[in-house]
Amino acid sequence: MARTVLTTGANSGIGLATALELARRGFRSVGSVRSEAKARALKRAAAAAGLEVETVLLDVTDAARCQWMIDDLRPWGLVNNAGYTLNAAVEDVGDAEARRLLETMVMAPMRLARLALPHMRAVGGGRIVNVSSIYGRTTTPLTGWYQGAKHALEGLSDALRMEVAGDGIAVILVEPGGFRTRIWEEAEREAESRQGSRYATAYRRSRTGIRLWQPFMGDPASVAAVIGRALGAWFPCARYLVGYDAQVLALADQLVPTVVRDRIARLTLGL
Repeated sequence: MARTVLTTGANSGIGLATALELARRGFRSVGSVRSEAKARALKRAAAAAGLEVETVLLDVTDAARCQWMIDDLRPWGLVNNAGYTLNAAVEDVGDAEARRLLETMVMAPMRLARLALPHMRAVGGGRIVNVSSIYGRTTTPLTGWYQGAKHALEGLSDALRMEVAGDGIAVILVEPGGFRTRIWEEAEREAESRQGSRYATAYRRSRTGIRLWQPFMGDPASVAAVIGRALGAWFPCARYLVGYDAQVLALADQLVPTVVRDRIARLTLGL
């Protein structure tokens, strides 16, 4: 019987590519989406590729729905991908906005992992893949809350990895750089909506930088392929950096002094 793997946020980008990749690799691939329209779109994409992907409707912040879904699916594998960006200065984000982000990006994936663990133990093991970002390792201005959420996800994943390794459960972090997903369109819109801020110049430069970089971004299928390999590996790595830009930024974070990195970021954004 094929192993069941649930991918959250499977309607587009990395989530969609992952749901298709896992079906291609012979898993029982289940993708969660937030609406019937998105479920139909996922089904159409799978059919066009000659694949079968099951869909479930899920708001990852709905704890009761998460409990029901995990108990129903009993997944061997879980890919926590659902999320969104918040392109804003730390000062510009209010409490409610910050809580919503942290609930979606930190609490929800940890809740799903916690709910899935008993089912994984029951079959002698499993895999949890948390889709983080290169910004789970490094930090830049204007995305502090998003990056803070990714840093939290990485710290929790590291702790969980050590706690459940003895049960045959691997916890894996995937850290993509820039790939062609809707997150960048969201980032542009977010920056544009905050033009009344004292950081307006920085937001404007941020939008310009995103537009200039987009043509060079990679295909989300590259990230999905890494996730597929990690799920299929006997001994998966704790972390997978995906993309040349991610590798360069990770190296720079180790080698370039903080004062220099800060200065470059401030000059780039006019801070």
